[in-house]
Amino acid sequence: MSEPEREHDADTESEAGDTTDRNPVLLVRGDREFLVQPGEEMGTDLGVLEVPDDVEPGQTLETHLEEEFHVRRLRGPDLFHHFERTGAPMVPRDVGLVIGETGISRGDHVLDAGTGTGVLAASMGRAGAEVVTYERDADFADVARENMELGGVADDVDVRTGDVVDELENLESSSFDVLTLDTGDAADVVAHAPDLLVDGGFVAVYSPFIESTREVVETAHEADLANVRTRETIQREMQFDDRGSRPSTAPVGHTGYLTIARNE
Repeated sequence: MSEPEREHDADTESEAGDTTDRNPVLLVRGDREFLVQPGEEMGTDLGVLEVPDDVEPGQTLETHLEEEFHVRRLRGPDLFHHFERTGAPMVPRDVGLVIGETGISRGDHVLDAGTGTGVLAASMGRAGAEVVTYERDADFADVARENMELGGVADDVDVRTGDVVDELENLESSSFDVLTLDTGDAADVVAHAPDLLVDGGFVAVYSPFIESTREVVETAHEADLANVRTRETIQREMQFDDRGSRPSTAPVGHTGYLTIARNE
């Protein structure tokens, strides 16, 4: 879209009193949470609540039945719980590992593939990066775009429908600081990482399976990427009671394998 078109659209939205450019907030009451946009009407079993256009975190709002909700600012981990899901989204600890291991920050350009629900893409956008993300399923991509609006990063995350492998020739060389991949054909993209990444740029590949992870690692070495390493992402919840303290006896919290490599 050209700049004049953007300006026209912005003027039109402003004249119409559009509130979609304002950040959503959480309405909290006990263990119940609702993600809402400023200016939205929310109906619950506790009554109807009119959310003001100028709502601010820290306020307390009342429904028409005088039931109170506390207003809380949306934080990154909240995306995992409140985005509409089209599959199993990347959990917050894995999102943190990707961002922490690659140093994604303001001004970075990120190429992402396997958008899914969009938790990772939105989190990177909220960290200040400009993200181009590819999702092969058109319905999933539509949901992801709605989630970007909900997460307040629609201007920072460009959700594209299609397979990134088919678009590699159309992407500008050395134009990305980080590649983040959560797809079965990730190895095919890793093979092109030296052409896509700036010097010192990172690749982060997430996979639930050992076989695809091994293929990614082998491809990274063949592409002469540096510092190739893979870690299993796993956590154990702790239990504290009168008998003592120990890790939970629930199943171990394995989610997948994260491979990191760097373009020399």
